[in-house]
Amino acid sequence: MGNRTQRRPAAARLVCDFFDTAFDVLESWKPDLAGDLAAVPDATRLTSARLDELVRPYAAQTLSETRIPVYGAGFIAAIGLLRDARGHLSWWQGPDREQLSLAWSIINKEHLDYSEFEWYRVPMMTGKAHLSGPSVDYLCSDEYTMTIATPVSIRGRFVGVAALDLLVDSVERHLVPRLRQEIDDRATLINSADRIIVSTDPNLAAGDPVSRAGADAAVRHSCGSLALLIG
Repeated sequence: MGNRTQRRPAAARLVCDFFDTAFDVLESWKPDLAGDLAAVPDATRLTSARLDELVRPYAAQTLSETRIPVYGAGFIAAIGLLRDARGHLSWWQGPDREQLSLAWSIINKEHLDYSEFEWYRVPMMTGKAHLSGPSVDYLCSDEYTMTIATPVSIRGRFVGVAALDLLVDSVERHLVPRLRQEIDDRATLINSADRIIVSTDPNLAAGDPVSRAGADAAVRHSCGSLALLIG
């Protein structure tokens, strides 16, 4: 038991390092993108096409990241920012790094409103980076997804969020074997709503609410808004 106790902090650090890396990836290019947007001579000239040109290299950089299994990346414009669209996702995803286009064939761009999505709303309201999910991403991938987003501002004005998507399946394949190496007990990662993200217990599925009794009996290690339950 003593040996397992000593190894538990290492398991928590493993989880924290994984998600900290995802946040750091976005923060590494957010200032540069803000500078690019601020350099547009006249804000009223900013169109969805021009935004795509500015965002594309940063999305490509994020999708090339090898430390975390990024599925999608890009920038979501603040509602009303652009001249030619009420809202716009400059977004690339998947193994082929294709630009998101399916949503535009389903959703009328003139009425596109993602302001209530957690990944957009929380960074906009708090001014802080945020991790949302797991949830089914009906807007982009139709997959069970976690989204990490960070607000982008120009001279104090919120202009949108830089974000990346992690498929829950990829997070499981990345973290679960490493957690099993670190500990002999069951380990379950939960979000701030006490819903399961990943678990070494095959009987626990992503998105399920964690059993209150099980949570109370486990050792809890915090990682920002996440918690790793062990035991």
